[in-house]
Amino acid sequence: MGTIEKLPEYRLFIHPLDMYELRKDIWIDDPVSAKLTIQGKKYEVDIAYRGSHIRDFPKKSYQVSLYQPKTYRNANTFHLNAEYKDPSLIRNKLSFDFFNEIGCLAPQARFVFLKVNGKNEGVYLELESVDDRFLANRKLPAGSIFYAVDGDANFSLMSDLDKDVKKSLTFGYEQKSGMPGDADHLQKMIIDINTIPREDFEKEIVNYIHVDKYLRWLAGVVCTQNFDGFVHNYALYRNKDTGLYEIIPWDYDATWGRDVNGEEMESDYLRITGFNTLTARILDSEKFRSHYKSLLEDIVSNQFTVDYLKPRIQAMHALLRPYVLLDPYKKDSIDLFDREPDYIFNFIEARSLFIKKEIETL
Repeated sequence: MGTIEKLPEYRLFIHPLDMYELRKDIWIDDPVSAKLTIQGKKYEVDIAYRGSHIRDFPKKSYQVSLYQPKTYRNANTFHLNAEYKDPSLIRNKLSFDFFNEIGCLAPQARFVFLKVNGKNEGVYLELESVDDRFLANRKLPAGSIFYAVDGDANFSLMSDLDKDVKKSLTFGYEQKSGMPGDADHLQKMIIDINTIPREDFEKEIVNYIHVDKYLRWLAGVVCTQNFDGFVHNYALYRNKDTGLYEIIPWDYDATWGRDVNGEEMESDYLRITGFNTLTARILDSEKFRSHYKSLLEDIVSNQFTVDYLKPRIQAMHALLRPYVLLDPYKKDSIDLFDREPDYIFNFIEARSLFIKKEIETL
Protein backbone atom coordinates (compact mmCIF):
# COMPACT_ATOMS: atom_id res chain seq x y z
CA MET A 1 0.00 0.00 0.00
CA GLY A 2 1.37 3.43 -0.91
CA THR A 3 1.16 6.35 1.46
CA ILE A 4 -1.87 8.59 1.05
CA GLU A 5 -0.86 12.02 -0.22
CA LYS A 6 -1.80 14.87 2.11
CA LEU A 7 -2.15 18.57 1.48
CA PRO A 8 0.44 20.84 3.12
CA GLU A 9 -1.20 22.85 5.93
CA TYR A 10 -0.55 26.60 5.91
CA ARG A 11 -1.35 28.34 9.20
CA LEU A 12 -1.68 32.09 8.89
CA PHE A 13 -1.89 34.43 11.86
CA ILE A 14 -3.04 38.00 11.25
CA HIS A 15 -3.31 40.32 14.24
CA PRO A 16 -6.96 41.36 14.80
CA LEU A 17 -6.10 45.03 14.19
CA ASP A 18 -4.38 44.13 10.93
CA MET A 19 -7.32 41.90 9.99
CA TYR A 20 -9.60 44.90 10.53
CA GLU A 21 -7.39 46.99 8.22
CA LEU A 22 -7.38 44.26 5.59
CA ARG A 23 -11.16 43.91 5.62
CA LYS A 24 -11.92 47.63 5.88
CA ASP A 25 -11.48 48.18 2.14
CA ILE A 26 -11.05 45.01 0.08
CA TRP A 27 -10.03 47.05 -2.99
CA ILE A 28 -6.87 48.48 -1.42
CA ASP A 29 -3.67 46.62 -2.37
CA ASP A 30 -1.71 47.71 0.72
CA PRO A 31 -0.52 44.58 2.56
CA VAL A 32 -0.61 43.88 6.28
CA SER A 33 1.94 41.96 8.33
CA ALA A 34 1.23 38.34 9.21
CA LYS A 35 2.92 35.15 10.36
CA LEU A 36 2.78 32.01 8.22
CA THR A 37 3.66 28.58 9.62
CA ILE A 38 4.40 25.71 7.23
CA GLN A 39 5.51 22.34 8.58
CA GLY A 40 6.63 23.91 11.83
CA LYS A 41 8.69 26.67 10.17
CA LYS A 42 7.61 30.28 10.73
CA TYR A 43 7.73 32.98 8.09
CA GLU A 44 7.19 36.72 8.53
CA VAL A 45 5.08 37.79 5.56
CA ASP A 46 3.08 40.62 4.06
CA ILE A 47 -0.38 39.63 2.93
CA ALA A 48 -2.90 41.39 0.69
CA TYR A 49 -6.07 40.45 -1.15
CA ARG A 50 -5.55 39.63 -4.83
CA GLY A 51 -7.68 39.60 -7.96
CA SER A 52 -10.39 41.91 -9.26
CA HIS A 53 -14.02 40.71 -9.09
CA ILE A 54 -12.96 37.76 -6.88
CA ARG A 55 -12.33 40.14 -3.94
CA ASP A 56 -16.09 40.36 -3.47
CA PHE A 57 -16.37 36.62 -2.74
CA PRO A 58 -16.63 35.42 0.88
CA LYS A 59 -13.60 33.16 0.42
CA LYS A 60 -10.74 35.55 -0.30
CA SER A 61 -7.63 35.04 -2.41
CA TYR A 62 -4.27 36.34 -1.20
CA GLN A 63 -0.87 37.50 -2.37
CA VAL A 64 1.89 36.48 0.05
CA SER A 65 5.28 38.24 0.12
CA LEU A 66 8.02 36.89 2.38
CA TYR A 67 10.48 39.06 4.26
CA GLN A 68 11.91 36.79 7.00
CA PRO A 69 13.17 34.36 5.73
CA LYS A 70 13.03 35.98 2.30
CA THR A 71 12.20 32.88 0.27
CA TYR A 72 10.08 29.74 0.39
CA ARG A 73 10.34 27.12 -2.38
CA ASN A 74 12.69 29.49 -4.26
CA ALA A 75 10.06 32.25 -4.33
CA ASN A 76 9.65 35.48 -2.40
CA THR A 77 6.08 36.03 -3.60
CA PHE A 78 3.32 33.52 -4.23
CA HIS A 79 -0.46 33.53 -4.51
CA LEU A 80 -3.14 31.64 -2.61
CA ASN A 81 -6.17 31.30 -4.87
CA ALA A 82 -9.56 30.41 -3.37
CA GLU A 83 -10.96 29.02 -6.67
CA TYR A 84 -14.31 30.01 -5.17
CA LYS A 85 -16.43 29.88 -8.35
CA ASP A 86 -14.94 26.64 -9.65
CA PRO A 87 -17.01 23.75 -8.26
CA SER A 88 -14.18 21.30 -9.03
CA LEU A 89 -11.41 23.49 -7.51
CA ILE A 90 -9.00 21.97 -10.07
CA ARG A 91 -9.46 23.96 -13.30
CA ASN A 92 -6.59 26.41 -12.77
CA LYS A 93 -4.06 23.71 -11.93
CA LEU A 94 -5.36 21.38 -14.64
CA SER A 95 -4.91 24.21 -17.17
CA PHE A 96 -1.37 25.15 -16.14
CA ASP A 97 -0.26 21.50 -16.11
CA PHE A 98 -1.81 21.13 -19.57
CA PHE A 99 0.01 24.22 -20.91
CA ASN A 100 3.32 22.88 -19.57
CA GLU A 101 2.69 19.56 -21.30
CA ILE A 102 2.04 21.16 -24.71
CA GLY A 103 5.28 23.16 -24.57
CA CYS A 104 4.29 26.50 -23.00
CA LEU A 105 5.67 28.33 -20.03
CA ALA A 106 3.11 28.27 -17.20
CA PRO A 107 3.16 28.79 -13.42
CA GLN A 108 3.66 25.84 -11.09
CA ALA A 109 0.61 25.20 -8.90
CA ARG A 110 -0.16 22.94 -5.93
CA PHE A 111 -3.04 22.55 -3.51
CA VAL A 112 -2.72 23.49 0.18
CA PHE A 113 -5.09 23.66 3.14
CA LEU A 114 -5.25 27.10 4.78
CA LYS A 115 -6.10 28.04 8.35
CA VAL A 116 -6.40 31.69 9.33
CA ASN A 117 -6.16 32.53 13.04
CA GLY A 118 -6.93 28.91 13.91
CA LYS A 119 -10.04 28.61 11.72
CA ASN A 120 -10.32 26.50 8.57
CA GLU A 121 -10.36 28.62 5.41
CA GLY A 122 -10.26 25.54 3.23
CA VAL A 123 -8.61 24.30 0.05
CA TYR A 124 -6.41 26.81 -1.78
CA LEU A 125 -4.25 26.70 -4.86
CA GLU A 126 -0.73 27.96 -4.25
CA LEU A 127 0.35 29.64 -7.48
CA GLU A 128 3.85 30.59 -8.49
CA SER A 129 4.32 34.29 -9.20
CA VAL A 130 5.46 35.14 -12.75
CA ASP A 131 8.52 37.29 -11.99
CA ASP A 132 12.34 37.22 -12.01
CA ARG A 133 12.39 34.11 -9.83
CA PHE A 134 9.97 32.36 -12.19
CA LEU A 135 12.64 32.80 -14.87
CA ALA A 136 15.58 31.90 -12.60
CA ASN A 137 13.88 28.70 -11.40
CA ARG A 138 13.68 27.57 -15.04
CA LYS A 139 17.23 28.74 -15.84
CA LEU A 140 15.77 31.14 -18.39
CA PRO A 141 17.54 34.38 -19.35
CA ALA A 142 16.42 37.51 -17.54
CA GLY A 143 14.06 39.74 -19.46
CA SER A 144 11.05 41.99 -19.26
CA ILE A 145 7.73 40.67 -17.97
CA PHE A 146 4.47 42.53 -18.55
CA TYR A 147 1.16 41.47 -17.01
CA ALA A 148 -1.92 41.90 -19.19
CA VAL A 149 -4.32 43.39 -16.66
CA ASP A 150 -7.34 44.37 -18.75
CA GLY A 151 -8.93 44.30 -22.19
CA ASP A 152 -6.52 46.89 -23.59
CA ALA A 153 -3.85 44.16 -23.78
CA ASN A 154 -5.26 43.15 -27.17
CA PHE A 155 -2.20 43.89 -29.42
CA SER A 156 -4.28 46.55 -31.16
CA LEU A 157 -4.09 50.33 -31.62
CA MET A 158 -7.76 50.42 -30.60
CA SER A 159 -9.06 49.94 -27.07
CA ASP A 160 -11.26 46.94 -26.35
CA LEU A 161 -12.75 48.89 -23.46
CA ASP A 162 -14.02 52.13 -25.03
CA LYS A 163 -13.63 51.24 -28.76
CA ASP A 164 -11.46 54.31 -29.33
CA VAL A 165 -7.80 54.82 -30.29
CA LYS A 166 -5.58 54.11 -27.27
CA LYS A 167 -3.92 57.13 -25.66
CA SER A 168 -0.98 54.88 -24.81
CA LEU A 169 -0.06 51.51 -26.32
CA THR A 170 1.07 50.25 -22.93
CA PHE A 171 -2.47 50.60 -21.59
CA GLY A 172 -3.61 47.21 -20.38
CA TYR A 173 -0.10 46.21 -19.26
CA GLU A 174 1.67 46.39 -15.92
CA GLN A 175 5.45 45.94 -15.96
CA LYS A 176 6.56 43.29 -13.47
CA SER A 177 10.27 43.12 -14.24
CA GLY A 178 12.88 44.46 -16.64
CA MET A 179 14.25 47.91 -17.48
CA PRO A 180 12.39 51.24 -18.01
CA GLY A 181 13.10 51.15 -21.77
CA ASP A 182 11.34 47.80 -22.16
CA ALA A 183 7.97 49.55 -22.37
CA ASP A 184 9.21 51.44 -25.47
CA HIS A 185 10.01 48.13 -27.16
CA LEU A 186 6.56 46.78 -26.30
CA GLN A 187 4.96 49.87 -27.87
CA LYS A 188 7.11 49.50 -31.01
CA MET A 189 6.04 45.87 -31.34
CA ILE A 190 2.35 46.76 -31.03
CA ILE A 191 2.73 49.47 -33.71
CA ASP A 192 4.47 47.02 -36.05
CA ILE A 193 1.90 44.27 -35.44
CA ASN A 194 -0.70 46.72 -36.71
CA THR A 195 1.24 48.37 -39.55
CA ILE A 196 3.61 45.84 -41.17
CA PRO A 197 2.28 45.25 -44.71
CA ARG A 198 0.65 41.87 -45.25
CA GLU A 199 3.35 40.72 -47.71
CA ASP A 200 6.12 41.43 -45.14
CA PHE A 201 4.38 40.25 -41.97
CA GLU A 202 5.54 36.62 -42.05
CA LYS A 203 9.24 37.46 -42.22
CA GLU A 204 9.15 40.49 -39.87
CA ILE A 205 6.96 39.25 -36.99
CA VAL A 206 9.56 36.54 -36.19
CA ASN A 207 11.84 39.38 -35.02
CA TYR A 208 9.35 40.03 -32.20
CA ILE A 209 7.42 36.84 -31.44
CA HIS A 210 8.45 33.23 -30.90
CA VAL A 211 5.70 32.11 -33.27
CA ASP A 212 5.79 28.38 -32.44
CA LYS A 213 5.36 29.10 -28.73
CA TYR A 214 2.63 31.65 -29.47
CA LEU A 215 0.72 29.05 -31.49
CA ARG A 216 1.13 26.45 -28.72
CA TRP A 217 -0.31 29.00 -26.28
CA LEU A 218 -3.16 29.71 -28.72
CA ALA A 219 -3.90 25.98 -28.94
CA GLY A 220 -3.95 25.80 -25.13
CA VAL A 221 -6.42 28.68 -24.84
CA VAL A 222 -8.61 27.14 -27.52
CA CYS A 223 -8.64 23.66 -25.93
CA THR A 224 -9.34 24.89 -22.38
CA GLN A 225 -11.79 27.49 -23.79
CA ASN A 226 -10.64 30.48 -21.77
CA PHE A 227 -12.76 33.16 -23.46
CA ASP A 228 -10.91 36.01 -21.66
CA GLY A 229 -7.46 34.61 -22.43
CA PHE A 230 -6.82 36.66 -25.58
CA VAL A 231 -6.95 40.18 -24.15
CA HIS A 232 -5.88 39.56 -20.57
CA ASN A 233 -5.18 36.54 -18.30
CA TYR A 234 -1.62 36.35 -19.61
CA ALA A 235 1.90 37.68 -19.09
CA LEU A 236 4.40 38.63 -21.81
CA TYR A 237 8.02 37.59 -21.29
CA ARG A 238 10.75 38.90 -23.59
CA ASN A 239 13.76 36.61 -23.53
CA LYS A 240 16.86 38.82 -23.27
CA ASP A 241 19.02 36.40 -25.31
CA THR A 242 16.67 35.88 -28.26
CA GLY A 243 14.86 39.23 -28.04
CA LEU A 244 11.58 37.37 -28.64
CA TYR A 245 8.33 37.51 -26.68
CA GLU A 246 6.46 34.49 -25.45
CA ILE A 247 3.18 34.38 -23.65
CA ILE A 248 2.40 32.87 -20.24
CA PRO A 249 -1.18 31.97 -19.19
CA TRP A 250 -2.68 33.27 -15.94
CA ASP A 251 -6.04 32.90 -14.12
CA TYR A 252 -7.53 29.83 -15.81
CA ASP A 253 -10.39 28.93 -13.47
CA ALA A 254 -13.02 29.89 -16.09
CA THR A 255 -12.18 26.92 -18.33
CA TRP A 256 -13.03 23.26 -19.06
CA GLY A 257 -16.68 24.04 -19.72
CA ARG A 258 -17.45 26.71 -17.11
CA ASP A 259 -17.39 30.50 -17.28
CA VAL A 260 -16.14 33.10 -14.82
CA ASN A 261 -19.24 32.62 -12.65
CA GLY A 262 -18.95 28.83 -12.66
CA GLU A 263 -21.89 28.54 -15.04
CA GLU A 264 -22.03 26.05 -17.90
CA MET A 265 -20.33 27.18 -21.10
CA GLU A 266 -21.21 25.34 -24.32
CA SER A 267 -18.31 23.39 -25.81
CA ASP A 268 -18.51 25.27 -29.13
CA TYR A 269 -18.55 28.74 -27.55
CA LEU A 270 -15.02 29.74 -28.55
CA ARG A 271 -13.87 29.59 -32.17
CA ILE A 272 -10.53 27.88 -32.83
CA THR A 273 -9.03 30.99 -34.46
CA GLY A 274 -9.43 32.93 -31.21
CA PHE A 275 -9.35 36.69 -30.91
CA ASN A 276 -6.96 39.69 -30.76
CA THR A 277 -5.07 41.46 -33.54
CA LEU A 278 -1.84 39.47 -33.26
CA THR A 279 -3.62 36.12 -33.54
CA ALA A 280 -5.58 37.29 -36.58
CA ARG A 281 -2.43 38.51 -38.36
CA ILE A 282 -0.42 35.36 -37.56
CA LEU A 283 -3.23 33.10 -38.79
CA ASP A 284 -3.48 35.21 -41.95
CA SER A 285 -0.15 33.64 -42.95
CA GLU A 286 -0.61 30.31 -44.75
CA LYS A 287 2.69 29.03 -43.31
CA PHE A 288 1.78 29.87 -39.71
CA ARG A 289 -1.82 28.67 -40.14
CA SER A 290 -0.54 25.32 -41.42
CA HIS A 291 1.78 25.02 -38.42
CA TYR A 292 -1.09 25.85 -36.05
CA LYS A 293 -3.26 23.23 -37.75
CA SER A 294 -0.64 20.50 -37.24
CA LEU A 295 -0.09 21.55 -33.61
CA LEU A 296 -3.82 21.42 -32.89
CA GLU A 297 -4.16 18.03 -34.58
CA ASP A 298 -1.31 16.66 -32.49
CA ILE A 299 -2.65 18.07 -29.19
CA VAL A 300 -6.24 16.85 -29.67
CA SER A 301 -4.87 13.40 -30.53
CA ASN A 302 -2.49 13.16 -27.57
CA GLN A 303 -2.79 15.57 -24.58
CA PHE A 304 -6.36 16.86 -25.01
CA THR A 305 -8.09 13.50 -24.61
CA VAL A 306 -10.12 11.89 -21.85
CA ASP A 307 -7.70 8.94 -21.78
CA TYR A 308 -4.74 11.25 -21.13
CA LEU A 309 -6.41 13.67 -18.70
CA LYS A 310 -8.75 11.35 -16.78
CA PRO A 311 -6.11 9.89 -14.39
CA ARG A 312 -4.85 13.41 -13.59
CA ILE A 313 -8.36 14.73 -12.93
CA GLN A 314 -9.34 11.72 -10.81
CA ALA A 315 -6.12 11.96 -8.77
CA MET A 316 -6.71 15.66 -8.01
CA HIS A 317 -10.34 15.00 -7.10
CA ALA A 318 -9.39 12.14 -4.74
CA LEU A 319 -6.64 14.21 -3.13
CA LEU A 320 -8.96 17.16 -2.46
CA ARG A 321 -12.15 15.38 -1.41
CA PRO A 322 -11.35 14.87 2.33
CA TYR A 323 -10.29 18.52 2.55
CA VAL A 324 -13.37 19.84 0.71
CA LEU A 325 -15.39 18.31 3.58
CA LEU A 326 -13.39 20.60 5.93
CA ASP A 327 -13.74 23.69 3.73
CA PRO A 328 -16.42 25.97 5.26
CA TYR A 329 -17.20 27.48 1.83
CA LYS A 330 -17.35 24.22 -0.15
CA LYS A 331 -18.44 21.37 2.15
CA ASP A 332 -22.17 21.95 1.54
CA SER A 333 -21.68 21.52 -2.22
CA ILE A 334 -19.77 18.22 -2.02
CA ASP A 335 -22.33 16.57 -4.35
CA LEU A 336 -21.52 19.12 -7.06
CA PHE A 337 -17.78 18.62 -6.41
CA ASP A 338 -18.26 14.86 -6.91
CA ARG A 339 -20.06 15.37 -10.24
CA GLU A 340 -17.42 17.68 -11.69
CA PRO A 341 -14.92 15.09 -13.00
CA ASP A 342 -17.61 13.60 -15.27
CA TYR A 343 -18.66 17.11 -16.31
CA ILE A 344 -15.04 17.87 -17.33
CA PHE A 345 -14.69 14.53 -19.18
CA ASN A 346 -17.86 15.31 -21.16
CA PHE A 347 -16.53 18.78 -21.97
CA ILE A 348 -13.21 17.37 -23.23
CA GLU A 349 -15.02 14.92 -25.52
CA ALA A 350 -17.39 17.54 -26.91
CA ARG A 351 -14.74 20.25 -27.27
CA SER A 352 -12.34 17.85 -28.96
CA LEU A 353 -15.01 16.87 -31.52
CA PHE A 354 -15.73 20.56 -32.21
CA ILE A 355 -12.00 21.35 -32.67
CA LYS A 356 -11.46 18.36 -34.98
CA LYS A 357 -14.37 19.49 -37.13
CA GLU A 358 -13.17 23.10 -37.24
CA ILE A 359 -9.54 22.18 -38.00
CA GLU A 360 -10.63 21.39 -41.55
CA THR A 361 -11.52 25.07 -42.06
CA LEU A 362 -8.00 26.31 -41.29
